[in-house]
Amino acid sequence: MYQRILFPTDGSEATDKALEAAVTLAKLCGAELQVLSVKDPYPFAAVSEIHPIAPQEYLDAQDRAARSCVGRAVAVAESAGVKASGCVVEAVHPWEAIVEQAQTQGCDLIVMASHGRRGIAALLLGSETTRVLTHTQLPVLVVR
Repeated sequence: MYQRILFPTDGSEATDKALEAAVTLAKLCGAELQVLSVKDPYPFAAVSEIHPIAPQEYLDAQDRAARSCVGRAVAVAESAGVKASGCVVEAVHPWEAIVEQAQTQGCDLIVMASHGRRGIAALLLGSETTRVLTHTQLPVLVVR
């Protein structure tokens, strides 16, 4: 049925539930799981030259956190007997990276949580999941 499933993760509790569903579905279908974590670029502020954290320190911390999320999800999948690989990309809008990654990796399904950690922006602008749903032609399984 499905051959390659994209699973975007931000390490939140909501994505842990979605991971379980993605791994179970991948195992049932004999599909490969492609794990993705999207890291934020450095939030440059034109208003002030004072930054609470140095750019490289921020980028390194973002990279470590994203790689940790991907590594954990890949390990869970592999321990269940599912072939898995992962990647980390940087993007201002995670939904764009998710849609693009699904296309470039030849995924035929996206499994994602109904919500993750996006702070006040999610409240004001809507969730990344909603944006993925409206911008992809692929089927999306949303896990609550």
